[in-house]
Amino acid sequence: MDIYIWLASLSALILLLLIFNVRNSRRFNLLDHWLHHKLVRQRDGISWQIVAFINDPKLLVVWDVFLASFLMSKNETLLAFWALFTLGFTDFVGIVLKKWMHRKRPIMHSSLENGYSFPSGHVLGATIMALIVWRLFADTLGSKLLLILILIWMMVVISRISLKAHFPSDILGATSLAVFCFSICQQFLLLVI
Repeated sequence: MDIYIWLASLSALILLLLIFNVRNSRRFNLLDHWLHHKLVRQRDGISWQIVAFINDPKLLVVWDVFLASFLMSKNETLLAFWALFTLGFTDFVGIVLKKWMHRKRPIMHSSLENGYSFPSGHVLGATIMALIVWRLFADTLGSKLLLILILIWMMVVISRISLKAHFPSDILGATSLAVFCFSICQQFLLLVI
């Protein structure tokens, strides 16, 4: 079985289980609230707000446009459009899911945070951008790039929990949704190339 089909299937299964449990399981939501409470520390300082700002979903669109511009300057037009489409498709699905789930944010979240909680838009964007960058530059930059991308992703995850903006299931839901959307977009790219 192709790795992207396997990833899409596994991430879709995780996402569907999360959606079902967030919407229907009181026990799951109590566990999620308890875990959120245990993970939150007094780390809601300016550094985590900067991490959140740099990885704001709207700003990630700007980063993606810069990436596409770079790819076009290297005569990689197909990859440039793929990068734009992948982020756009993922963000669209994330917004639709967030509005459909209608999940309230954790108590005591920052007044800077608005909207619904599931899935985390910051983690969704950071995950999909990391996957896009890895797909485009892994052959050239190797394991150092992977380490940097994982570090940035972890900082975004920690910032969303530390700023009390999301429950752990919001993070896992965003990550699985990003992997699912990336796998689908990667399959389309492989069909075209």
